[in-house]
Amino acid sequence: MLTKQPLLGFIGIGLMGKPMVLRLLGAGFAVHVWNRSADKLDGVVQAGAIAHADVAGLVKAADVILLCLSDSAAVETVVTEHILPAGSAGKLLIDLSSIHPETTQQLADILYKRCGMGWVDAPVSGGVAGAEQGKLAIMAGGSEADIAVARLVLAPLYQQLTHMGAVGCGQVSKICNQMIVSCNVLVIAEMMALAKQAGVDAAQIPLALAGGFADSKPLQIVAPQMAAESFEPIRWRVKTLLKDLQMAVDLSNRQGSAMPISGLAAQLMQLHASNGYAEQDPSTLIKLYPSPDA
Repeated sequence: MLTKQPLLGFIGIGLMGKPMVLRLLGAGFAVHVWNRSADKLDGVVQAGAIAHADVAGLVKAADVILLCLSDSAAVETVVTEHILPAGSAGKLLIDLSSIHPETTQQLADILYKRCGMGWVDAPVSGGVAGAEQGKLAIMAGGSEADIAVARLVLAPLYQQLTHMGAVGCGQVSKICNQMIVSCNVLVIAEMMALAKQAGVDAAQIPLALAGGFADSKPLQIVAPQMAAESFEPIRWRVKTLLKDLQMAVDLSNRQGSAMPISGLAAQLMQLHASNGYAEQDPSTLIKLYPSPDA
């Protein structure tokens, strides 16, 4: 159990990482930071974060290391090449990234056996707005003791943190979350395209459906963008949903579980990404359904 406020290390200052660090700083935590592209550190350093030239220095300075990286490969590289050589017993790693559950379990096992470090997988849902407002939903996997530390450290970031089970269970839960989100956004794109082609004022759809069974946060976020065909600012990316759907397909294959709807969603998301939209906002999915007059 912590007897003092832990020193934090944060690796990965991107769309989600930057607002998270700013909230942690605002809550009074000392935050050491590192990012592959050092220029992205400027905003958080100006707010009081302590920049490091390498991961090893950050790991040695921090009690709790938080990761917010793009995918399984990025987390594996940072952990195996940089954190393992510098890690030591008593420190805790909290992975906020969305990565494969098997990768999570393997890395957590290696980190504990070689360094004595604990691991909490704590993928988040709520997007950039949730990170900025401290209203993220976090699905966490790990031991009771490590989850208790995570609740304290991550308190400025979440509206709800749920302990889902052992290490890896947080990542499985995030995959389940993304199955719902991705399929939702895809059917919203279909629906908005149909409404437009049928002569409906599509801009009124989010208002008309608000509070009903068809309402959802994705509807209220992406439908106005789809109606206006205005796809910036980029709040999240197509490639992120595609990555998570591909993990869902792989997990279902390993479990022998049927996944026809999310499997089709993965194919459609891959098609859209291949058409040049991987780095774009998912609201661009409406472009999968061009008007017959176009």
